[in-house]
Order: sequence, then C-alpha cells, then structure tokens
Amino acid sequence: MPGKSTITVHADRDVRPSRAVAPPIYQTATFSAEDAETFARVAVAPRGQDFYTRFGNPNHAQVAAVVAELEGTEAAMVTASGMAALTTTVLALVSAGDHVIGQRSTYGGTASVLLNLLPRLGVSTTLVDQTDPDAFEKALTAKTRLILVESPSNPLLQITDLRAVADLARAHGVPTLADNTFATPLNQRPADFGIDLVWHSATKYLNGHSDVCAGVLAGPAETLNRIWDVGLLTGATLGPIDAWLLLRGMRTLPLRVPRHNANGQALAEALQDHPAVSRVHYPGLATHPQHKLAADRMSGFGGVLGIEFAGGFETADAFLGRLRHARRSASLGGVESLAVHPASMWRGMLSEEQIAASVPPGLVRLAAGIEDTSDLVADAVAAADTLLAPAATA
Repeated sequence: MPGKSTITVHADRDVRPSRAVAPPIYQTATFSAEDAETFARVAVAPRGQDFYTRFGNPNHAQVAAVVAELEGTEAAMVTASGMAALTTTVLALVSAGDHVIGQRSTYGGTASVLLNLLPRLGVSTTLVDQTDPDAFEKALTAKTRLILVESPSNPLLQITDLRAVADLARAHGVPTLADNTFATPLNQRPADFGIDLVWHSATKYLNGHSDVCAGVLAGPAETLNRIWDVGLLTGATLGPIDAWLLLRGMRTLPLRVPRHNANGQALAEALQDHPAVSRVHYPGLATHPQHKLAADRMSGFGGVLGIEFAGGFETADAFLGRLRHARRSASLGGVESLAVHPASMWRGMLSEEQIAASVPPGLVRLAAGIEDTSDLVADAVAAADTLLAPAATA
C-alpha cells in the first residue's frame, strides 16, 4: 500500500477526466450526453460525475477517491458540510420507530440531531458514557438501527473503544457511524477497527485552510449509494470550487497533521500543571484517564485540547481575550490556531440544560495550528499567567 503522502497526491488519478496535472474546476451545473443510451445510463449512475452536479461532479469524484483511500474504505462521497454528511446518513438509515445510540460527549451539532431532531421524527435516542464499552451494550434494544461514535470527542477529548463498539454492533447487525474529524485518517482509521461508516467535517483538517465548508462520508459502496439517494432529495451538494479547494488542501494533509500533533502535545504538557488551570483534556497526556487506549488506537493525538478553568466562564473568557496567536473563532483544523468557549458557541444548537450536562462552563477548546511550537506555548502560558495576577497582588 502506498504511503499517505503518495495517496493524497495520486489517489484521484484514475477519476480525472483531463490530462491536466492540476485538476480543472468543473464549474458546471449539468453535462451533455452524446446519445439517449448514454444519457439514460448516467442519469441513474450512483455517485456519478457527468450528469448533473447535484448527482455528482468530477471534482466530487476526485475528493472521494482520495478520502476512500486514506480511510481504507471501499468508497466515499462528499456533501455540503459535515452536518450534511451526518444528517443525510441518519435519514437514510433510520425511520420512525427506530432507536439510535449516541455519546454524551459529542459535538454540539451531533447532540442536537440526537436530542432534538430525531425525536421529532419519531426516532428514540439514548446517549451513553462512551468511556464505558458496556454502556453501549446496555443501551441496545431490538429497535436499535444505528450507533454514532466520535473519538476523540468534541470538546472533552474522550476516547471511544472503536473496536469494542464495532464488534458489539456487528454481532447485533447494527451499523456504526464514526466522526473522525478530530483524529483525521492520519492518526486513526475507524474502518480498521470494524466501524462501518466514517464521516468528517472536511471544513477542518482535511481542507486545512479555513476557506471551505464541506463534509465527506466513507464506507461500503452499497451503503453509500443508499445515502446518496437521500442526498439527492436533501440537495446537500458541495460546489465544484469548494470540492477543488478541498482536494487542494488534502494534498498537504500528511505534512500538516504531524505539526498539529506536536503543537497539541506541547500545549497540553505546558498547561497541565499551570496553577490557573484545573484540568487539561488531551489524550496524549499520560494523566488522561484513557491515554493507554488512545495510544493503542491512534498514531497521533491531534491538535485540539480542552483547557478547563476553575473560575468558570469569566476566567475562560479572560484567557481567550489574552491569547495573541490563537484567534477567538469557531472551527478548527486550519493552519492558524483558533480558540473558543464551547458552552457559548453551542447555544444555537442545544438548550442551556443540554449544554450544562455536557460541557463545563470554564472549558476553552484550543485548536493548535501549524505555527512555531515555541510561539504557541509561550503565548498560552503568558495568557494563563495573567489570570494569576489579581491573586498575586492582593
């Protein structure tokens, strides 16, 4: 099998309709056919690339080829956002009367789907403590049709035993869907542990430059065809230019991720014993309660860490305001460092009660970019130091 850098540069070569070294942007809504037979064939081809861009586009096919190879799956598809990848998949696989299992620690948008959207559609849900593999088995019912996992989780960086969940689900004929956004396929491939479907907010690390909103989904071709059918109805189509930018970003993924990993680890180590910090959530730390599992499942621990301040929102907000390199902004995975207060950001997705149950009020999510490690560490430590100044001068 070729290496990751070779995959990101060449895995789409067989689906390029042009001999151009840099793939062109196929900025077209529709494609022509030479005859009725060809038209009839391309009109029904799943995940095609030469009928109508809502059905598929050459730029879509190029991204999908690289993602499938990176994730070690049979196929892949693209969507207009990570949430489009998630919701389209869920709508394709569950119906009214079904049951879905999710995690307590998970991205706010995913939690909103589980807690707010699915119950409105007649689908019951159970959220479990993903650090306990037995919790998934206890939550299983005869009506369970899907298990959603996310590891590491956003924003508490908790680890799910993907192999244990996959084995359990397969024994009961229940498909599994994993959010691999934080880890990226460079640090972890859920399919290697038996997970059926893998999705990403490709806006994050896969693109890597904070200039695209996109989603990807990888898994068996037959299952993706079912999901693609629903995607045609929801119209969650990625634009050709965005697909082209996503592909361009993925070319350098193997170069960027090691730097994100190194910066995340260095920041976590520098802040874990700081007197202004009550806890650092990062699976690369030996003090992380699931460090051993993370080390067994992952080749790197990513660039995101959760920094918890005992002073609550005010202290977290003060820390954010004193960072010079990490900008206060949603998202992550770009070349630049970003930091955010999740309990504030998720108010548009979850109720105050739901947020309080899942996110500490004093938590800051810091996503390390690819800046020089020493600069990021010095900046974060200096920002934390200022939080001690009032106590020191009292």
